[in-house]
Amino acid sequence: MAYWLAKKREGQDIDFIQRFDPPFWTVDFPRPMMASVITTAPDALRVDCEFHHHDALAGLIWESEDRFDHPLLSYDTERDYSRLTLNFRWQSSGVLPLDAVHGPTLTIEGRDASGAARTWFVRLWNYADGTPEDARITIPFSDLREGWAGDGTLIHPASIDRMFISIVPPAYDPANSQLLPARADGWVELSDISADGERAMLVIGDALLPPHDVGMCTAYDDSYNLTPARMLRNVLHLGYRGTYVHYVGMSHYYRLKPDATQTLLVDPNTPLCEPCIAWHRNLFEASLQLGLSPILSLSLELFDEHCPEAWKQRDWDGNPALTGWVPPSTLVSPANNAAVHFLRDATTELVSLQVATGLDPHFQIGEPWWWINPGGKPCIYDADMRASQPQVPQITASSDPNDPAISDYIDAAAFKLGFTATSMRGRAQQAGGSETSTYILLFTPQVFDPAHPVAARLNISSRWSSPAFTRLQVEDYDWLTAGAEAERKRGYAALDARLAYPVDRQHYLAGFVLNAEDAEDYWRLIDGGLDEAKARGVERTFVWALPQIVRDGYVRLPDEENDVQSFDDVLYPLALGRDASVAPEFSTSILLTASGHERRNSQWSDARLNYDVGPGIRSQAELGVLLEFFRARRGPARAFRLADPFDFSSNGLSGTPTMMDQLIGTGDGLTATFQLSKSYGAIDEPQLRNITRPRADTILISVDGVAETDWLLGDGGRITFTNAPPDGAAIRAGFLFDVPVRFAEDRLDISGATFAANDAPSVPLIEVREDI
Repeated sequence: MAYWLAKKREGQDIDFIQRFDPPFWTVDFPRPMMASVITTAPDALRVDCEFHHHDALAGLIWESEDRFDHPLLSYDTERDYSRLTLNFRWQSSGVLPLDAVHGPTLTIEGRDASGAARTWFVRLWNYADGTPEDARITIPFSDLREGWAGDGTLIHPASIDRMFISIVPPAYDPANSQLLPARADGWVELSDISADGERAMLVIGDALLPPHDVGMCTAYDDSYNLTPARMLRNVLHLGYRGTYVHYVGMSHYYRLKPDATQTLLVDPNTPLCEPCIAWHRNLFEASLQLGLSPILSLSLELFDEHCPEAWKQRDWDGNPALTGWVPPSTLVSPANNAAVHFLRDATTELVSLQVATGLDPHFQIGEPWWWINPGGKPCIYDADMRASQPQVPQITASSDPNDPAISDYIDAAAFKLGFTATSMRGRAQQAGGSETSTYILLFTPQVFDPAHPVAARLNISSRWSSPAFTRLQVEDYDWLTAGAEAERKRGYAALDARLAYPVDRQHYLAGFVLNAEDAEDYWRLIDGGLDEAKARGVERTFVWALPQIVRDGYVRLPDEENDVQSFDDVLYPLALGRDASVAPEFSTSILLTASGHERRNSQWSDARLNYDVGPGIRSQAELGVLLEFFRARRGPARAFRLADPFDFSSNGLSGTPTMMDQLIGTGDGLTATFQLSKSYGAIDEPQLRNITRPRADTILISVDGVAETDWLLGDGGRITFTNAPPDGAAIRAGFLFDVPVRFAEDRLDISGATFAANDAPSVPLIEVREDI
């Protein structure tokens, strides 16, 4: 499959949007307050907020540079707002009104006329007509002044980077960081949004890529600041259709409530906050209109700062399970009843919301696991887990899992994890009905980590075996991007053995590129992983995730269907006579200089062979075989195997193969697949020939001189080991091989008269270069 990392538009379609178009506003805020922005009409948007502190502030933001859309879909950067006017209707409730001190303020960040960085603060009330909670606002950027009365410095409108409108609670006090007496809920609506004057329209990328067979992955934590309309526009325009995986996240979906110590923690009785509900309702409605269907994903992961201490998984020393994110998230314990009830209730609310908008219910339990802290310390020792068992043995990476006490404790922990996931599945089915599709997502590098042999027993429950869930979903991005091929294949085989989901009832998630500097290397592996999963026969593949796709410009291109089979794995049926010919051919550009010297550039790394096999035809019967074979191949349309009589062995040209003949690679401890090849010429600069059509029964393999039989032959002459050869190991191979060729012409000219006179016909063949 072809892919592309687009850096900018290069002739792709464009369109125009009005500047300040509602889908392209964003919202942001400091934790722990929550807010979301949605579109409510083509010219309107709404912000919902939950405030917890006196100094909480949300910003409704317009940026001059598009940082959140794919390069093919972003709007053009325009920092000049001169002679431009923004108009909208303001309506609000539960927030500080327009006329109040610290009321809604337009903060403009840019540069003054001298080019120095500058920030201006414009009181919206000075440009309003109406009441403090329902007013028409007009922002004339070339006649806009700071100050309480609007009589301060004129802003410089020709170089603005971004602007935002502040939204704060009624009891706002920027000098007071204490909790409010009670949570404050508020909202703001901007409607009738319009821009008049110069540069009121912006050019925007409008490429609509052909649909392909890969699904998208999105996440609320990644896109909480965007409108769902903007997020889904990227999904649709980049060719993603049908189901997409949407991770609800671990830090923005739940409501917070202060405990006895005034610490804000997850409210166990109210799983979803209002900004989350509003955002997801809008997402589901937009998905339904676009023909998209989200697979909602909920995991055991919560933001550590907001997770009740009693809910957290803990290791033997009492340390909480902490992920590598900064700031960290934690994992809730399947042994804690309050945590499990919270997850069930969140499942019910999410699926109910999904069904209420008319979508088919799809729900995924995402990566349910007992965490393992650094040092191989499994986090299976929280107070509730300890209290559930009569014996509590210390388990480390070196523990014997067959010790009765250890085995019983592992099985008990696995039982609780299995029950938690299946009870969440049950809640999804109750909320969505019998037709609810359920999924379980497993991350094989964690589950089958070789450094932690107890992980698989802890984190794979027999309760999840087929057909417990509609589909098994698998991801292995740590191994995929590290090139740990053998580990990946072992992981698939182990899941097949443990859970027994047929491959056509499995999904594969490929990803992900954490750092932009890894994009070139990682996207090649990710795209290849999607192709590999498809070749394995999985029902559907997904790519993780939208923010990295947008950042790096990843474009997945659709399959090009080929109705003609390109290769028939059959051997040319006639023996070649002594007069058959072969002609190796290179392509070299030669430039003759004025002085008579030459500059030569070799354009092919490998020779292409040309044959004439006509002299091998000895009778009318053989001529009939040739004609039948030619017609079956449809002339040059289908390639086939040819036994080259001159060069067919890894040992010299025609010797008996040995396992030491050809160096085909050097192990790195991760790579498991190596291409068969043959070298010609000097050892220091050989000409390398890839062998794509070996004779399977002749292949001999050695690793550091020792015969190896634990491998499989794949398509294109690729050898895949069950265990990756160790770092630095020399991998050698011996084999016999055929050459992939096709007939050189659409017509086969044979004259009966010349054949009867013993004149050999000409039957040209040409070697086919095969993808590897």
